[in-house]
Amino acid sequence: MTHIVTRLCLRDTACVEVCPVECMVLGQPQEEWPWLYIDPDTCIDCGACIPECPYEAIFPEEEVPFDFVAQPGLWIVNTKELLPEGQPFKGEIDGHEVDVLNAAQVSEETVLDLTEDIMPNYDFFSEGPGYDVA
Repeated sequence: MTHIVTRLCLRDTACVEVCPVECMVLGQPQEEWPWLYIDPDTCIDCGACIPECPYEAIFPEEEVPFDFVAQPGLWIVNTKELLPEGQPFKGEIDGHEVDVLNAAQVSEETVLDLTEDIMPNYDFFSEGPGYDVA
């Protein structure tokens, strides 16, 4: 088991700083890997990253919700293919500086299946671009 970062991630790196095993990686190139990813082979399941995430984007894998209720005003990110209405956003959200390539703000209460974000995490480490956790 590992922890999963979901499309609620706006690339804040507070979680990276507290990870004792350095298993969290910013996805690059950002247009293909728009948020942070957790190396499932390195993650020790300590959960230190969860309270550090200002967007509540990290879940233990078995607790990733398939019926997450996104309230109006919530920001999400994804690839242009999966979030075609998204736009680049640079500014402040909830007191944190954000600079993402493809974001959208939920305009009405929306149910999101965040379990769809599990496989991209594994894909990043199995077929993604080279990464360096050092």
